[in-house]
Amino acid sequence: MTLSEHFKPLLSLSQRFPLIFRILHRLLLSFVLLWAVTVMIFVGVEALPGDFATTYLGQSATPEAVANIRVDLGIDRPLLTRYGEWLSNALTGDFGTSWASQQSVSEQISRRLGNSLFLALFAAIVAVPLSVGLGLIAVRYRNRIPDKLINILSLAAVSLPEFFVGYLMIMLFVVTFPTAAFPSTVYDDMGFLSRLEAIVLPVATLVLVVLAHMMRMTRAAIMQVMSSAYMETAELKGMSGLRAIIHHAAPNALAPIINVVALNLAYLIVGVVVVEVVFVYPGMGQYMIDAVTVRDLPVVQACGLIFAAIYIALNMVADILAILANPRLRHPR
Repeated sequence: MTLSEHFKPLLSLSQRFPLIFRILHRLLLSFVLLWAVTVMIFVGVEALPGDFATTYLGQSATPEAVANIRVDLGIDRPLLTRYGEWLSNALTGDFGTSWASQQSVSEQISRRLGNSLFLALFAAIVAVPLSVGLGLIAVRYRNRIPDKLINILSLAAVSLPEFFVGYLMIMLFVVTFPTAAFPSTVYDDMGFLSRLEAIVLPVATLVLVVLAHMMRMTRAAIMQVMSSAYMETAELKGMSGLRAIIHHAAPNALAPIINVVALNLAYLIVGVVVVEVVFVYPGMGQYMIDAVTVRDLPVVQACGLIFAAIYIALNMVADILAILANPRLRHPR
């Protein structure tokens, strides 16, 4: 029996159930990619210049003292052995103990990750509907003043990096017109409204950073659908422009819109590092930067793995939703 005959039943099933096979393929690809990322994170962090033992003891430390700390931390063992132990522990949610603070990395991350997710959630609540709405307005008034104004503002927003937008916010709303809180400090017993007040500036910064890209991609996706034959037919039948966009163009442009929204949501999670540092926000980004400074490898590896897992998961969800939104896969002939 030839190799093609062995796989013939599988190929037949994939043709009968393309939706299920596409989703399973995307899930498998995500897991393989996440495993590859774990290798890159572990090897990359190990290759960072400097040494925790030397940093902790100072330049005047004796070689014997440095060697003793390396033995205590287990970093004198082979790289492959340490990777295997780290990966197996990470799969159970155990990221070890911070070398700098001697506290559980998992417990520290659980508090910090909640703060980062809180910040990203409210940025998404503002950015997603605003960007889709502006994209619809730009299409409705394409090549007219509202469309041109939205495009100019979005290009300006895309051109500005996060740290510049953040410092601009601080200059305007803290120094010149002191109306917002700075630094953006939150703590466990803080009330909900107080938390919202504290994150106004970092949320506004994140919204401005991702808004333009989501809006422009939404506009491009809907414009591509608007040029199709059935949309021209709908307009010739007298259907109003806004109704045609909302009821016909937007649903058919759903897949690319979902992709770009999910990509930007992933960026909101992993891209908060710069914003958290600028606004001194106690989230995962700030935690990771502090750990990199002192070469606290367990913390850096854990933060890198969590950021990568969230990014890959959101991209996987976006791809699966795009597959589900494809009528040719939902209703194969």
